[in-house]
Amino acid sequence: MEAIIWISLNKPKGEKKEMWLALGAAAVLSAIFNVIWTLCHKDARWFRFLSLAFTALTLCAFYADGAGRLLREDWAGWMDTMPAINTVLWACTGASILIHAISLVPKKK
Repeated sequence: MEAIIWISLNKPKGEKKEMWLALGAAAVLSAIFNVIWTLCHKDARWFRFLSLAFTALTLCAFYADGAGRLLREDWAGWMDTMPAINTVLWACTGASILIHAISLVPKKK
């Protein structure tokens, strides 16, 4: 595990490290499918699971990116991204929780 973290934090500077963006997009798409399947009275538990998993992975990837910037002493990049995206990630995580609550509301029979 430590080797994986070391490799991910010590990538060459030319590589892009916006994995959190891809994982966030996957979380949003699976949340949308969760709501659609729920409204169509279909079982949406897999979409619910995937969306929550992608949300957690997005948070981990973002903070791993921030830790990598900190280790490389990229102060400008760290100061630019952390304060702004931190608020956005909190808001998106809260929205994800609320969206998933829709699929847990009892259905009218």
